[in-house]
Amino acid sequence: MLGSTHGTLTTDSRRARVIACGEQPSPVVHGRPADVDDLDVSGRPLYAGVPDLDRFFRPGSVAVVGASDTEGRPNTGITRQLMSWAERVGARLHPVHPTRRSVFGLPCFPSVADLPEQVDLAVLLVGDPLAVIGELSEAKVKFAVAFASGFAETGAEGAAAQERLAAAVRRSGLRLLGPNTNLNAFERFRDDLEGPAVALITQSGHQGRPVYAMQELGVRLSHWAPTGNEADLETADFISYFSERPEIGAIACYVEGLKDGRSFLLAADRAARRGVPVVAVKVGRTETGARTAASHTGKLTGADTVVDAAMRQYGVIRVDGLDELQDTAALLARARAPLADGVAVYSISGGTGAHFSDLATAAGLRLPDLSAAKQAELHQWIPEYLSVANPVDNGGHPVGDWRGRKIIDAILADPAVGVLICPITGPFPPMSDKLAQDLVDAAERTDKLVCVVWGSPVGTEAAYRETLLGSARVATFRTFANCITAVRAHLEHHRFVAAYRSPFDEAPRTPSPSFRKAQALMRPGQQLSEHAAKQLLRAYGIRVPREQLVTSAAAAVRAAGLVGYPVVMKASGAQIAHKTELGLVKIGLTSASQVRDAYRELTDIARYEGISLDGVLVCQMVERGVEMVVGVTHDRLFGPTVTVGLGGVLVEVLRDTAVRVPPFGEDQARGMLRELRGRALLDGVRGAPPVDVDALVEVVLRVQRMALELGDDIAELDVNPLMVLPRGQGAVALDALVVCR
Repeated sequence: MLGSTHGTLTTDSRRARVIACGEQPSPVVHGRPADVDDLDVSGRPLYAGVPDLDRFFRPGSVAVVGASDTEGRPNTGITRQLMSWAERVGARLHPVHPTRRSVFGLPCFPSVADLPEQVDLAVLLVGDPLAVIGELSEAKVKFAVAFASGFAETGAEGAAAQERLAAAVRRSGLRLLGPNTNLNAFERFRDDLEGPAVALITQSGHQGRPVYAMQELGVRLSHWAPTGNEADLETADFISYFSERPEIGAIACYVEGLKDGRSFLLAADRAARRGVPVVAVKVGRTETGARTAASHTGKLTGADTVVDAAMRQYGVIRVDGLDELQDTAALLARARAPLADGVAVYSISGGTGAHFSDLATAAGLRLPDLSAAKQAELHQWIPEYLSVANPVDNGGHPVGDWRGRKIIDAILADPAVGVLICPITGPFPPMSDKLAQDLVDAAERTDKLVCVVWGSPVGTEAAYRETLLGSARVATFRTFANCITAVRAHLEHHRFVAAYRSPFDEAPRTPSPSFRKAQALMRPGQQLSEHAAKQLLRAYGIRVPREQLVTSAAAAVRAAGLVGYPVVMKASGAQIAHKTELGLVKIGLTSASQVRDAYRELTDIARYEGISLDGVLVCQMVERGVEMVVGVTHDRLFGPTVTVGLGGVLVEVLRDTAVRVPPFGEDQARGMLRELRGRALLDGVRGAPPVDVDALVEVVLRVQRMALELGDDIAELDVNPLMVLPRGQGAVALDALVVCR
């Protein structure tokens, strides 16, 4: 664990301040005290703690507080289910109730303190779990589960009650699941299924039912963590734990709100380091969804664009529907790493193959043409008039005899093909039965992924229920869309893992020389003037135009001579956010008389508008380049985030931006640029030269350094426009806005 609270260290002071004040940081990382190098420059942890949840899922002894055997009462059904579960996992169960001598024939104890042994897990069937936390602490109980509702999901009063519960848990030393959780952790999991398993995490138990039901389709499920309101244990804790379990091939999550953005990223980083795919439905894409999620679990959903970017950054695969969650998680858990990224589509219908290929190509899958030699080989068994380039259309008849298997084996033998997908839009026995069996047999003899889309709405056919679902090597889907989503996620996950370098390994541990200079410029609760904001950029090595701040018309003329005509003049003051709209910018000034007139006009406007100035900036005029914006905002879940996009007036018109959560490296900074719809502008269009992308990337990384070191002090930073000049000439921050926290 990190610190004493659910794997998360939160601190308002940066590491530099801790050191400067002579204080010693005291989080715990991987079960040992953290040293200075375990914290980044902002004083936040660099590595995820992994709670030891073995005794939660496989306890040696369990106490059921509030146990009952009186028929008709809710606690009776829960007690009965817990007894059955304890027997399956080999745990000794002890009923606890102050007025009962026995429950279902088991001795019942008046309190946890009276139990004959120390228990690993206490299940609390009481309306007020807070009342028993102290007792559990004294008995040194390791874990507790609180089913009670009426906490943060109900509003402010419930949120306050939940915080009191969380504070008591922090003091106690035990770990709590819930409140407002359910019995999903104690479900019966099939033990007759083989292969890597899916582990499930849900904040709403019912939303995990489709994934749980996959066991009936032959997909192994090993754990279910219903996190509820997450007063203590949270989604991130279970991701970290599951990513360490050797039997788990993929983690499926239904997330309504993230409790702490940093702990989620650390957990996702741990999973990425180990190559364990995390697939998540995260609600809150829309305002309505965000409101509903907040009312249900009482947590912040976060700005969805930031959540989406953060998940991509750490390889979390975000899907929209529960059907996509189950199909994608099942494929990622069971499929081997691809030997190639080429997808071959094989069908008994030209129309089916063409339709599927269109959808797959539009989704970004690569369908390479098979080689001329491979096509000639396929035409031994497929009529010449049918296309076998990819998709491969066999015309139907070869499927029914010995040729069908030959065709499948030949396609799989092509080195460009890593995935074979066969859409079967409907049962057509005996042809479809033979095709299904050939695909299963071929899948058993290859290391490549074989997928089948069984399109029949019935789903009771033997070819589907027995042949396809009976195979652990064939991935079977019911829709084109889910197949394409899962295959794309499979290929992207393995590309991501192969190239992954944890940003936390490279995160700065010590403040840069710019840090102390920058601190002197900050004004808590205020907006900086443009002049002060540019000084801040200059402190971090970001180039700004030649300019001088003047307080008289004569000084403006002298400054223009030193800067060099033509010049731009701007009013500079802490109250000014949008100078252009107020007429406080004059561009293209080419003479001393124009400079004098501009100075008088700017100061007159400021006086009329009641704006206090620290002076007027006389700036070098920079014209040739592409206007970009680079900025920092403070997200309530993830803290400081960095944005890059098309700048100038286009930033508000097109909203073409990309976001990352620090820390990140150069590869991620370049990836941000690739996400922009207007990326072609950087390469040069309509005769314009390509711009200095390397310089732009350097500015993004320097702004990120500012976010890491000053993130607790900056509410908002906008470098707009950042003029990116032709290749080799750099980038210049023409304007900047900084709002201090």
